[in-house]
Amino acid sequence: MTPAATIFVIDDQESVRHSLGELLSVFGFAVETFPSADAFLAELEAVRVGVVVADVRMPGTDGIALVRELARRGVRLPVVLISGHADVAMAVAAIKAGADDFIEKPIDDTALVAAINRALARTFQEFAAQRSKESLAVRFKRLTPRQIEIFDLVVEGYTSHAIAAKLAISTRTVESYRAEIMDKMEAESVAVLVRQAIRLGRLAP
Repeated sequence: MTPAATIFVIDDQESVRHSLGELLSVFGFAVETFPSADAFLAELEAVRVGVVVADVRMPGTDGIALVRELARRGVRLPVVLISGHADVAMAVAAIKAGADDFIEKPIDDTALVAAINRALARTFQEFAAQRSKESLAVRFKRLTPRQIEIFDLVVEGYTSHAIAAKLAISTRTVESYRAEIMDKMEAESVAVLVRQAIRLGRLAP
């Protein structure tokens, strides 16, 4: 299940916070507003899903410093920076710091919503990939030590006959183990098993 996303609007001007909050609410986003980056950081929970929309120039921690602080904390919240005093150097600095996008004031509604949607799409893709990898790891843990040994040989390209000779067991036993491995890993082919091994870090791509 994809978690619910929130748009965090951070701007020291109340009028801007209010107008952006209303705009994004109209587009169906859940919105939380903050008067400063410091106020946002003070209330930030460890795991939140959403997008930060923050002004670049603010008292205290500015927008670019906010991007760096989120990265330092390991918080994976994309940030769209906005500014009424934009210049090329500032935009470059923002992107280098890790901001997802940079939009000049007066804000174009369509451009802002598009930037937020792009950021959310990437976030949900990463979330789905992480969940998939966690699920794969759980399946792999169900393998016995012998099954893991044969798993590794299969993905390295060994045939059942070669595995049988290497482990001094019968080919029929190897085939039985392979069937159990495919079942536990929910892999319909060796090709799928190889891709799983790469994702698990057991085989170099």
